Amino acid sequence: MKSNHNLFEFDEQQPCKMLIGTDEAGRGPAAGGVFASAVYINNKEIEQDLGKLNDSKKLSQKVREELYDIIIKNTINSTICIEVEEIEKTNILACSLKAMKLACENVISKLNIQDSLLTIVDGNQLIRNYDYPQKIVKKGDATSASIAAASILAKVSRDNYMQKLDAEFPQYNWKKNAGYLTKEHSEAILKYGITKYHRKSFLKNLLAETKQLSLL
Repeated sequence: MKSNHNLFEFDEQQPCKMLIGTDEAGRGPAAGGVFASAVYINNKEIEQDLGKLNDSKKLSQKVREELYDIIIKNTINSTICIEVEEIEKTNILACSLKAMKLACENVISKLNIQDSLLTIVDGNQLIRNYDYPQKIVKKGDATSASIAAASILAKVSRDNYMQKLDAEFPQYNWKKNAGYLTKEHSEAILKYGITKYHRKSFLKNLLAETKQLSLL
């Protein structure tokens, strides 16, 4: 695992003067939208405040929330959600990349671009139809400070969103499983059926087991 210092060092070594990192959260769950965030770290002094910065999946909820507040207040950032309806009409990969694209473009719109700009994208897919230089960084959320910051914004934003959906449909316990198809979530679907927030294309095998009416 790279240290906080190395995450910032990676960003500083990129061949550009302005660097945007982007990451997504929520490609795998069976319920809820997919989120993506983009972050431009315009305040180098933030490094000391982000001593625990790392891949959001490796951090506790408490630490993620602490870092979230620091990142929101001290960077130029944007977070986008693509909802279930659009995921079902296209596919999860296209929606993840679209969310990244929109988040990055929102950040760029807030910048006075006079220097070279590069967007680094977590994963193995470039953003589609994107008009700015970009490159992929595998395991970027554990490699780059900008991507790690984006991963935290996307993760915390999506968790908060799933908490709200849980209040509407508490029987699925989304506040705990975040919409992932855990054993408990699967059993709830078999018992209560599906909701407007479920990704039906993710549930074909499970839905074949039940004739429950949808909770729309």
